[in-house]
Amino acid sequence: MAYRRLVSLLSRRSEWTPHFQNPQHFTGKTICKQSTNQYVRNQRLLHTGKPVLMMKLLSVDELFAKRSLQEHLKKMEKDYDECLQAVTYSATEDECSADDMKAKRTKVSLLAPLVQSIRELDKKQREITETEMLLKDDDASLRELAELERESCLQDIQDLRQKIVGLLIPEEEADMSDLVLEVTAGVGGQEAMLFTAEMFDMYEGFAQYHGWSFDVLEHMSSDLGGLRHASASISGPQSYKRMKFEAGVHRVQRVPKTEKQGRMHTSTMTVAVLPQPTEISFTINPKDLRIETKRASGAGGQHVNTTDSAVRIVHLPTGVVAECQQERSQLKNREKAMKALRAKLYSMKLEEETSKRYNQRKVQIGTRGRSEKIRTYNYAQDRITDHRISITVHDVRSFLLGEDLLNEMNSSLQEFSNQETLMELLEEGNQEEP
Repeated sequence: MAYRRLVSLLSRRSEWTPHFQNPQHFTGKTICKQSTNQYVRNQRLLHTGKPVLMMKLLSVDELFAKRSLQEHLKKMEKDYDECLQAVTYSATEDECSADDMKAKRTKVSLLAPLVQSIRELDKKQREITETEMLLKDDDASLRELAELERESCLQDIQDLRQKIVGLLIPEEEADMSDLVLEVTAGVGGQEAMLFTAEMFDMYEGFAQYHGWSFDVLEHMSSDLGGLRHASASISGPQSYKRMKFEAGVHRVQRVPKTEKQGRMHTSTMTVAVLPQPTEISFTINPKDLRIETKRASGAGGQHVNTTDSAVRIVHLPTGVVAECQQERSQLKNREKAMKALRAKLYSMKLEEETSKRYNQRKVQIGTRGRSEKIRTYNYAQDRITDHRISITVHDVRSFLLGEDLLNEMNSSLQEFSNQETLMELLEEGNQEEP
């Protein structure tokens, strides 16, 4: 991977480095140039079951122009005031049960930052109305001061609106988790396996880019140096939150190294991103496990085929299996296999909960066919297209380094996902109204 990184850096041309400063202008377009990167936003999975997410990314001002958002903010303020009043009078009147009072206190605590920002925004909007009246004054110096004050108020209003939108989007339970990454070769034989190896390297580069740890759990190589299947544990701040958009089928279109007549082939590989729970948040009954040991196979030195270091763990109630033979120590392999098993079971639990809340659910693996894809890597056109948000960027080699281009694509997916979540939240609020 280091050699590939060096070659790419030497051959990279500056005009091929795109940045998504305003992603709403890039939807469905090809990006070849742009400058600064400005993104750190909350993210969620895209829930749509459609093959392509055709949705315009609205600006903050456009969101606040929506009547449904204004009504939702008023409802949040009303709920906060009612709960605060109930909590305040609970010291003298014992009308609510202990559980109800606890729920109201929790709601007050959760809504307080949002309501405070809403009221600050209202105050700033009143201030700017008063300031604009001073712009009509006969005194030139007063008008100049009023103009400066107006510009300051407009910036404060923009910042507060952005903050409110961020506070409206609820955090997912798994967003602060670490993760287990799984890559599997799909359709395309040896070429699919070679592409899977490149993708696994890309995600290792992405982990290094963010300063996360990357610990290989499984690594099943092919004869030509590709990967049949591999998994890794990734740990670090917001690692799952930023990686979860990579889950799905990735398609590559290129002339394989094994192709003698120069024909372009289409191959696929799949990525699964499983949130890694802590032992405290998600426990497994040891009685539900069957732990098997066997001799490690494949390349790896003297310990291969000589000691029972490989570990296979089966979760009996579900049939879920996790294996590890990466380490020489059976104890370390068992620890890594348990980590992978816990992530798989936790992901199943979250998917079950998610399916109750959303009618359409994104399935990560599918049938691994050529038609099911979230992203296409076309080498002949030197482009990468994400089909969920119809964004195309160029410079495949730089993208596969797992650095700026992948990070910026990920940021655009976060923005679309945040807006989708907000729209769903407003729709649910409208349905609840009598």
